[in-house]
Amino acid sequence: MEIDNMTPAEERVWRAFPRGQDVDFRGPADEYPERGADWGPERTVRASVLRALLLSAPQEDGETAALRLAGARITGVLSLQYGEIDHAVRLSDCYFEDVPVLYAARLRQLNLRGSVLPGLDAATVRVDGVLRMTDCLFDGPVRLGGAQIAGALFMDGAGIDALPAGQPALQLNHVTVGDGLSAPGLRARGEVRLTGASVAGSITLNEARLETEAGEVALDAETLAVEGDVLLRGVDVRGWIGLRGARVAGRLDLSHARLSNPGDAALRASSCTVGELWVRRSPPMEGTLNLRRTHLDVLFLEPEAVPEEVLLDSLVYTSLSPHEPAERRLEMLERDGEGYVPHAYEQLTAAYRRIGDDRAARLVQLAKQRRHRGTLPWYGRLWGYVQDATVGYGFRPLRAAAWLVSLLVIGSVTYALHHPRPLKADEAPEFNPVFYTFDLLLPVISFGQEGAFAPTGGYQWLAYALVLTGWLLATTVVTGITRTVSRQ
Repeated sequence: MEIDNMTPAEERVWRAFPRGQDVDFRGPADEYPERGADWGPERTVRASVLRALLLSAPQEDGETAALRLAGARITGVLSLQYGEIDHAVRLSDCYFEDVPVLYAARLRQLNLRGSVLPGLDAATVRVDGVLRMTDCLFDGPVRLGGAQIAGALFMDGAGIDALPAGQPALQLNHVTVGDGLSAPGLRARGEVRLTGASVAGSITLNEARLETEAGEVALDAETLAVEGDVLLRGVDVRGWIGLRGARVAGRLDLSHARLSNPGDAALRASSCTVGELWVRRSPPMEGTLNLRRTHLDVLFLEPEAVPEEVLLDSLVYTSLSPHEPAERRLEMLERDGEGYVPHAYEQLTAAYRRIGDDRAARLVQLAKQRRHRGTLPWYGRLWGYVQDATVGYGFRPLRAAAWLVSLLVIGSVTYALHHPRPLKADEAPEFNPVFYTFDLLLPVISFGQEGAFAPTGGYQWLAYALVLTGWLLATTVVTGITRTVSRQ
C-alpha cells in the first residue's frame, strides 16, 4: 500500500510504527470505546493499513518497531492468519467493526486492553509473550482453541455477550499457557470451554459471572491440567461446571461461590486429582455435587455448603476440614444420590481416625451399620435391630454389660423366690440363684447349677429366654471385640 493513499490518521500510525511510538486518539477521560461506531475519520484506521504495517513495513536501524495504537476505530477485517509478526502489538481502547482473524498467526505480544470487538478468531495462534485482553468487550465468540501462549493470558474484567445460538462464548480448549490465566471479573453469556487445556501457573476466575441456559454447561474444563491453583472465589455460575478428569496440583477454591443448576449437577468433578478442594462460606449449591472417583489431599467442605444431593462413591481424601462433629458430617452421606455407599463411610471414618477422634469414628461406623440395615431382607434387619439395641453393633459394648446385669438381677430375684426342683436331690449342690442365672446366661461357663436343677412351667420358659438371650449377647460382644481389635 502506498502512503499517498492514506488518511492523516493512518499516516500518523505509519510514521510512528518504525520507532515504536505511541499513537493515542483518545479524547476526554469519560469517553467509552463502546461508542466507537460514532468516531469520525480523524481517528479511523483501516485494518488493511495495520496489516501492511505488521507484515511489510520498513524498519529503522537502531529502533524497535512496534504497533502502539489507542482509541482508534478500526474498519475492515484485520486478517493476520498464518502471518508471522515480529513486533509487539498493542491496540488498546479501540473499536473494531469486524472480527480480527489471527488464525495460526505467530505474534511476539498482543495487547487488546479495553477494546470493543465483535469477536475474535485466533484459534491455534502462537504468542511468544503475553496475550492481554483485559477489560475487553466482545459481542461474539472468542476463539482461542489450540493457542500456544508462552507468557500469561489476561482477561480481567472482560465481557462476552450477544452470541450466536449454540456457540461457546470463550474457546480455550487445548490451549497451552506458559504462565497463568487471569480472568477475575470475567462476564460470559455462554459456555467457557477449557477442555484439555494446560496451564503452567494458576487460573484465576474470582468474582466471574458465567451464565448459560438452564441445564447447559457454563464452564467445561474436562481433563484440564493446572500446575498451580484454580481460583473460583465468589463466582456466580448459572449452569454446570465440568471438571471430569481434571488435574489441579494446588487448590481448587470455590469459597463464596454461588453455583446454580437446579435438577442436575452443579459441579461435576468426578475422576479428578486435586491437591485441595475448598467449598466454604458459600450458600448450598443448587444442584448435585459430583465427586465420584476423585482423589484429594485436603477436602475443606463446610456442612452448610453441602447441597441437597451429593455423589461420593470412591471419593478419596486424606484430610477433612474444618473439624466438625460426626453428626454434622453424616448428614452429607445421607444425601448421596446413590443411596447407601459404604466407601463414603469408610473415608469419613479414616479421616476422623487420622486426627485421633475415635469417638467420631465409632459414630460413623455405627451410622454405616444402621444405613446398611435398611438394604437387608426382613430377617437381616431384625438381627440388625437386635445388635443395635444390645451393643450398638459392637461400637457400644457397655450396653452388653447393662443388659447382662439387668437379666442377671431378673433371673436371680425370680429363682430366689421360686427355687427350681433338683434333678437328683442326693447329688445336687446347694442352690444359688445368682450362679444359676449365670449358668443360663453364659452357657460357655458352668458353675454346676444349670445341670442340677430343672425349673417348671413359666420358669422353664424364662430359663429358655435367658439361654437364648445369653447366646445373642455373647455373639454381639464377640463381634464388638473383633471390630475393636481390627481397628487397632
